[in-house]
Amino acid sequence: MRRFDWLDPFLGRLVSEDVAVRELPAGTGLAPARVIGVDADDWGKLGQTARHWGCRWVGCWGDDVGEHFHLYSCFEKDRGYLLARTAVRRLTPILPSHAPYFAAADRAERHLQDLFGVAFGDHPDARRWIRHQAWKDSEYPLRKDFPLAGHPQPQTPADNHYKFLFAQGSGVCEIPVGPVHASIIEPGHFRFQAIGETVLHLEQRLGYVHKGTEKLAEGRDATGLARLAARVSGDSTVAHSWAACMAMEKAAGLEVPARALALRAVMAERERIANHLGDIGAICSDVSFSFAFYQFSRLRELWQRVNRAAFGHRLLMDCIVPGGVATDLATEAIVAQHEQIRTFRPQLARLMDILNTSPTVEDRLIGTGKLNPELAAEFGALGYVGRASGIDLDVRRDSPYAPYDALTVPVPVHRSGDVAARILVRAEEISNSFALIETLLDKLVPGPTHAPWVPPAGEATGLGVVEGWRGETLAFVRFGNDGHIARYYPRDPSTINWPLLELLIHENIVPDFPVCNKSVNGSYSGNDL
Repeated sequence: MRRFDWLDPFLGRLVSEDVAVRELPAGTGLAPARVIGVDADDWGKLGQTARHWGCRWVGCWGDDVGEHFHLYSCFEKDRGYLLARTAVRRLTPILPSHAPYFAAADRAERHLQDLFGVAFGDHPDARRWIRHQAWKDSEYPLRKDFPLAGHPQPQTPADNHYKFLFAQGSGVCEIPVGPVHASIIEPGHFRFQAIGETVLHLEQRLGYVHKGTEKLAEGRDATGLARLAARVSGDSTVAHSWAACMAMEKAAGLEVPARALALRAVMAERERIANHLGDIGAICSDVSFSFAFYQFSRLRELWQRVNRAAFGHRLLMDCIVPGGVATDLATEAIVAQHEQIRTFRPQLARLMDILNTSPTVEDRLIGTGKLNPELAAEFGALGYVGRASGIDLDVRRDSPYAPYDALTVPVPVHRSGDVAARILVRAEEISNSFALIETLLDKLVPGPTHAPWVPPAGEATGLGVVEGWRGETLAFVRFGNDGHIARYYPRDPSTINWPLLELLIHENIVPDFPVCNKSVNGSYSGNDL
């Protein structure tokens, strides 16, 4: 099916249900999405119809535009994106919820509730999500009249009134873990209900590393936003900076040179490989297979050293800038990358052979943390989490952007949905990325690596969608009349995948939680914004 073949019948269905809907001009800024306007009273019907139509819920965000808030919801079906917009009055920001129809909308709408003060009348969960106790009930940090520094209290009240599910029944015990952990991971709270070692229920409490990213973006120029986007989640600096720059470049109608786009893709694939190597090693560490942990960590370290030599930064921070890239790739760096891939291939194959023939490793990974394809589809699981559970989705192939639109991107898909499958997807993606990098470097055309930035007209909007190493990564921007950013919203894949950890841990034992958690590896920072 061609992209958007479904949209006209979908709009016809909405009209037949008396939904006030109209298609809005998207221009180039919001491509690849088509944009519709919906009356606030019909927002719930939109969600219900989108669910019945088989759409995937992608994300939602708000924008303070004065007397009104603009609210957006993004959906996807058959490789086509639909962006729906509505408006609510600032004095009465009430809207029907999409959470009754899309489970993935739950926390995102609570984020809007906490930071904008939008009330979702039929939302199933009214608890605070992102704010904890840092602001008063009457304060909403993403409204334009709220100062960046806020109104700091001498001491933030303890967040000890969050109503977790209460443990009940004979033999049921409650196990609180975090938010401060023994290792160096970021803070997050996990509340288990278990009988013996078997997990009956897990509930997450995130938001401890809320940084005010969306507020910090306001008033920045394009370069400043790119630097901020690169820090949404430090391990996804390429994905988020590319998505943000893509959104800004679309809003400005700026054409990025072909060489710069190819170098962005090389960086994205190198970021993917580095993180997958690190994750496979960390999963092995969590099942006490130290040899594999050391070997994959060694490969990751060597890989990142070449990042630094080629692009100037181990994590590729600030290498993508508005209009292109910050540095070109020298001939010797191209040769070094080819040589590194040549030496890594047999080492990766040998290490995966060791993992796949180790009875003790198989015993800990096969069948552990199983996410069945039905649940994965229900939540719209992304990246390696979705692909290990039968979700055949990759933006590079399905909604291709340059230079991927001229490449063949293989997408490994498995259906067993366990930790072993999530390792296998990662390993296969590493091999595929090796080949993509080689092709990109071989076809690298001479030319400029940067186009001069020219701020767009006021109120210009842009949407960037890229396939980061964790999955589909989205950025929305709106420029003010001064050419600076008026609104920036990044949606990390972790926002979608985090709730799935609560589901795949059911009927596993508590000691398997670390390996299940690492196999999902959601970003705390990318989720908390």
